[in-house]
Order: sequence, then structure tokens, then C-alpha cells
Amino acid sequence: QVQLVESGGGLVQAGESLRLSCAASGSIFSIGAMGWYRQAPGKQRELVAVITSRGDTNYADSMKDRFTISRDNAKNTVYLQMNSLKPEDTAVYYCNADVKMDWARTYNYWGQGTQVTVSP
Repeated sequence: QVQLVESGGGLVQAGESLRLSCAASGSIFSIGAMGWYRQAPGKQRELVAVITSRGDTNYADSMKDRFTISRDNAKNTVYLQMNSLKPEDTAVYYCNADVKMDWARTYNYWGQGTQVTVSP
């Protein structure tokens, strides 16, 4: 069993920064791509950013100038640095990871989500 646990969410004012963390634990052989998604009330879940095990990154266009994704493979942890936050960034942020249990099995996991609220 694998768990992804997010942390770092909270309430901030517009223009401020937050850093989210997501740590994977459990029966992990290795981790492939890790990413962050978000879901605002009444909207579909959307991609924020993704990072491969080699460190290649991809961002949603609306966030690539303000958000930075990174990872520490030794700690099985992915981070999301969010700068210049806007009220429209308010959402529940979810961590996602492709986890290899062994050479043959790879499963996709989601964290429980962490709330980010940005006040005007």
C-alpha cells in the first residue's frame, strides 16, 4: 500500500507565496512522474504541473510563470512553490504519482488534497 500525504496549504493574501509538499510512503520500488492538480469549487480537476523522475517539467500555461515544481527522489517527495498567488488560485490541491511496486506493476495514486485559499 502506498500513501501520498500533502502538506503546506493554508490561507494567504493575494501576492503571497506558499510551498506545498507531498511525501510518498509505503511499498515503493520507484516513482515515475509526480504531479500537482487542483480543483476549485464547481470546476473540474485540472493539471497544475508535473515532473518526471529525471526532472523534466510541464506546467499549465496559466501557472508556469508563478509556480515551480520540484522533487527530492531520495525522500520520495514532490514540492510546489507557488508565488504571486491570486484569488483564482483558491482550490484543493492534489498530489499524484505513478508508483512502481516492482518491475512489473505500476499504479497511479492520489493524495487526499490540501486546501489553498487566497484572499483578495
